Amino acid sequence: MRRKKKIIHVNQHVIRRNASKGETEPVLTVKTYDENRYAYEAIIKSDNGEEVARIVYRPGEPLSCGARVWIETYNDVELVEVLPNEM
Repeated sequence: MRRKKKIIHVNQHVIRRNASKGETEPVLTVKTYDENRYAYEAIIKSDNGEEVARIVYRPGEPLSCGARVWIETYNDVELVEVLPNEM
């Protein structure tokens, strides 16, 4: 069975609106071709069901840098670097 492609969207407009109005609407949208699901956290799992990464929205507990949304993982992370002439 072929799995649906999923796109995880972080809605900056909702983050800003929540911050300015003191609201707590979910800012993550997990999109497929036939549905949108909304959440505060999204867990990304491997084929065998183990958690490999988590996207977190915690407006009341931001990171020390002020970030309200971040990705956590214990796995290796490969960076795709942007060259200076591509910026």
